[in-house]
Amino acid sequence: MSVTKVAIHGAAGRMGQRLVALGDADPEIEIVAAMENPAHARFGQDAGTVAGASDIGIELADILPDDVEVVIDFSLPAPSLSLLARCVEKRIPIVIATTGFSEDEKQSIRDAAESIPILWSPSMSLAVNLVMRLTEIAAGALADLPGGADVEIIERHHRFKEDAPSGTALRFGEIVAAAMQIDQHRHGRSGHTGQRPHNEIGYHALRVGDNPGEHTIVFGMLGETVELNVKASNRDCYATGALAAAKFLAGQPAGLYGMSDVLRL
Repeated sequence: MSVTKVAIHGAAGRMGQRLVALGDADPEIEIVAAMENPAHARFGQDAGTVAGASDIGIELADILPDDVEVVIDFSLPAPSLSLLARCVEKRIPIVIATTGFSEDEKQSIRDAAESIPILWSPSMSLAVNLVMRLTEIAAGALADLPGGADVEIIERHHRFKEDAPSGTALRFGEIVAAAMQIDQHRHGRSGHTGQRPHNEIGYHALRVGDNPGEHTIVFGMLGETVELNVKASNRDCYATGALAAAKFLAGQPAGLYGMSDVLRL
C-alpha cells in the first residue's frame, strides 16, 4: 500500500480541520505539514487538537517541508496564490480547492500548471462532479429543443461563505453555456425585467445557517421541467474528495487536472 505525504494549507479552517481529522485516519495518507497564517489565534498548536481529534504531532506552522508530495489548499485567493508560487519553486503538486479567483488569478493557475501538476476544482465533492457530467449531458440533449429550455442555477451555502455565486455554481454555468451556446449570465432579478430571454443563465445564491452546500440546475421547458440536485449533509464529502484528489495527483506529470480525472469521467 502506497502512502502519500500531504501538507494541508488552511489547516485551522473549517475544511482544514476535517482534512486533518480524516487524513490522519486514512492509512494511505501521511500528514507531514499543517500550514496556517502565523496571525491565527491557534498557530503553533497541534493540528489534531485544533481539529477536535487526537494529537498528530504536527503543529500549525507556515512551513512547507521538502518531503511533501502533494499540498491541499483550502484557503483564500491571495494566500492560495502565494502558496502556489512556493509550490512551483519547490516543484510540489497542489490540489486547489479555493474559490473566488479573479480572471487574472485563474490565468496564473493555468500558467503554473505548465511547471507542476495542479488539480483545480471549484468543488472537491465526488457527487458534485458526477452531477456536472450529468448536467453536460442534459444541456447537450436539450440544446436544440423546439421552444428552447430556460436554465436557472440555485445554490445554498452557510452564512459564513464570502463569495457569491459559489465557484461550483459558476462552473455549472460554464458547462451549460458551452453545451447550449449561451453567452448571457444574470445574477438575480429585481424590478420590471421583462420577459425572460432564452439566451441567458440565471443564478440565485442563498446564504442560510450552516448549510454546507447545495446546488440545483433547473432546465425549464414548456410543459415539463428537469432538475438536477446535489446536496452535502456535512463537509466530509469535500474533505474525502480532496484526499482522493491528492492521492491521484501524486506522481502525475505537470498539467492542469480536475475531479473528472479522479473519477475517470
